[in-house]
Amino acid sequence: MTAPQTGTIAVPASAGVAPVRTRLRSASTALRVAAVRTPELTIGALGVLTGALFAWVPSIWYDEAATVTSATRSWPQLWAELQNVDAVHGLYYVLIHAWFWLVGYTPFTLRFPSALAIGVSAGLVVALGRRLGGRRLGIVAGLVFLAIPRVQWAGSEGRPYATVTTLAVALTLVGITAVRRTRSGASRASSVRWWVAYGLLALLAVSFNVYLALAVVAHAAALAWTWLAERRTRTWSRRSSDGAPLVSRVVLVRWVVAAAAAALLASPLVLEVVEQSKQVAWISGISERTPRQVFATAWFGGIDSYATVAWMLLALGTISALVAAHRRVPTVRALLRAQAVRVALPLALLPTGALLAATALGKHLYSPKYASLSMPFVALLIALAITALRWRVLIAAVLAVFLVLSVPSAIDVKTPRSKQESTWANAASIIAAERGSRTGANEGVVFGSVYGHPTSTAEVVRVSYPWAFSGMTDLGISTNGAETGALWNQNGDLASTIPARLGDIDTVWFVGGTPKARNIQPETTEVLAEHGFHVEQKWRTGRVVITEFVRG
Repeated sequence: MTAPQTGTIAVPASAGVAPVRTRLRSASTALRVAAVRTPELTIGALGVLTGALFAWVPSIWYDEAATVTSATRSWPQLWAELQNVDAVHGLYYVLIHAWFWLVGYTPFTLRFPSALAIGVSAGLVVALGRRLGGRRLGIVAGLVFLAIPRVQWAGSEGRPYATVTTLAVALTLVGITAVRRTRSGASRASSVRWWVAYGLLALLAVSFNVYLALAVVAHAAALAWTWLAERRTRTWSRRSSDGAPLVSRVVLVRWVVAAAAAALLASPLVLEVVEQSKQVAWISGISERTPRQVFATAWFGGIDSYATVAWMLLALGTISALVAAHRRVPTVRALLRAQAVRVALPLALLPTGALLAATALGKHLYSPKYASLSMPFVALLIALAITALRWRVLIAAVLAVFLVLSVPSAIDVKTPRSKQESTWANAASIIAAERGSRTGANEGVVFGSVYGHPTSTAEVVRVSYPWAFSGMTDLGISTNGAETGALWNQNGDLASTIPARLGDIDTVWFVGGTPKARNIQPETTEVLAEHGFHVEQKWRTGRVVITEFVRG
């Protein structure tokens, strides 16, 4: 017998590569198919990415600092605060409080929930467009939504406006589903469950932000418009097998019941918010600036050229859809697009109109940022204009131009000073760098006024960047906001508070606003000079001034 041969076996260099390539091709194909079949997920993920990318770069500003100080308090302290101020944002603060408990606070973690909310909103806009006019309308509406400058701003803002858009479009989708289930002849229990869901979501939305009550009112306008249109033409924008109208008396009654129940349950919170209305005293009345705020600032980032293009498309989409539906024999596509207008136009225009009317009557409620709930429906109306084109190449070209026009705004909202020219991050970096060179020093701080907000102090910079001020003793504070239910700390009589707390402190920092703010730096300098301190260094970054005092 002979032993079996031993040795090496020659393997072609390409062996094993082909299966890998096959798997890669299969994965790539699966991703492309998923992107086409589920554009809601694809565009939603794009929204999260664009919102989160470079969200850590802009400096924190005043409104975001209010979120930080509220969400970093204990539960009892937060509850006490909401009894006095900011009940309108209470549920948002609760959510961010829980989020910070999980991940901690940084500027990025503050803003990431808004990026996530914009992603969800974008996916829901796609779903809404598909329900009202088909896949093409949905995809274009989702992409247009992400391009709108106010959406880009909201997606990287540590405030509730991104989530407001999510709730507005989600409530609209649930309402449309409830209407269609009622019209289609589905079982009574099934349609009633959707109306219950609508009422509960309306309650949640209004509890999250009372301005979302305007979305419910806009739904009433959409239902009334559809009902009148159906009665006038005697042709239904969509037909079920039994030819029933989209909006029947049963639909109207169920909407009234759901909306009334939500209003009744939300009324205690609404009354509390009304009692705290003094906190919006900063809102001015109707002025010469108002038309431009409505035209360019509210949705389109204050960019006049962009706003002109967007308004032209919005008007074109609205008019073309309604004209096509009023032809002698309208197509199904035309009827669908007209119904999309009846849904979107009230939600786009009514909230702004209502706030302007209230402001004109003396209740100053209109601010451009409060128009955020309308952004999904503005996108839908613009998408109606773009998809009115028949050729895909033209649709892609117009959409590409619209997206390109939004690029400067997308870049601008991610610059270091993009939020009200805030340079608080730079001020904190200066202090942290100087303190880092002499660890172990016993230091104090006096916070002056902050530019543009005379009722608060530059302690908002410490709230926003606490790591730069760790270990410092606040020498001016007399009232602790967290303990009294106020939003911010308040200084006392510096001539008494500073000497009482100096002890063996050998370095004192003064952080305040530029001279246009209420300037307490001269008083601080005088009191410290009496105790042997002199000015060592000075800095100015934007509207923040910093002075270092050293003993002896």
